[in-house]
Amino acid sequence: MHLKRWLTGLAALPFLILLISKAGAVIFAVVISVISVIALLEYFKIVLYPQSDKCFDSASISVYLIGLMIICAAYYDLFNIVPALIVLNLLVSSLISLKKFVKDKNSPWLVAKQLMGLIYIPLFLSYLILIRNTSEGILWVYFILIIVFAGDIGALYAGTYLGRHKLCPAVSPGKTIEGSIGGLTANLCAGSVFKYYIFPEYSWCMSILFFILVGVAGQLGDLFESELKRSAGVKDSGGLLPGHGGILDRIDALLFAAPVAWFFKEFLF
Repeated sequence: MHLKRWLTGLAALPFLILLISKAGAVIFAVVISVISVIALLEYFKIVLYPQSDKCFDSASISVYLIGLMIICAAYYDLFNIVPALIVLNLLVSSLISLKKFVKDKNSPWLVAKQLMGLIYIPLFLSYLILIRNTSEGILWVYFILIIVFAGDIGALYAGTYLGRHKLCPAVSPGKTIEGSIGGLTANLCAGSVFKYYIFPEYSWCMSILFFILVGVAGQLGDLFESELKRSAGVKDSGGLLPGHGGILDRIDALLFAAPVAWFFKEFLF
């Protein structure tokens, strides 16, 4: 399993570097849009259709469209219209639920799951575009990815070799307190090295707080996705990435970390 994870990660690394450094803002936004659509497919498969082959229908299609509109709003620096887009999605999905209610008395919960999916995936991913399009945005995207990926690796190996005490067994029996501490330690180490060489002007106090909060947000994102999968009785969100599962399995920590990173970059650094 670990070998597959490393091979998949190393194979994707050149593409990731080219995407961030050379592809330009438009291509970056397009790739984020594609990732958003795939992650939404996996999300709806988990929360709406865990026991069927369906992954979208009229009840979820508005989320795909409005999610792409949110990403476009981030790219064109029109993020102030996002609340209106979320309201639009709620209106459309509520209208669809009225029609479905005749046959399915649980249709109001579809609205809640749709709204959560819209915020959880396209909205959270759009923060990466907001960051990418600012000054030093490319360096900041690397900054975030290095901290988050280091935390994933640190948690994996600390948990594998040192894990004794369960972190949240009801949600994810394999995760341990030792793994969590190992992940946060890796967040601090990787973030500190990057800050020392790339952003020496940043305050160490604020930087350490940043590393810890991004690490905590990443672990919360990982646990939240595990909670979704456990409630649906599935192991992985998909099988697109050998050793990792689906796209949602790979970006779950990043989804929660991106808004935290944006807040720090925008208001605290």
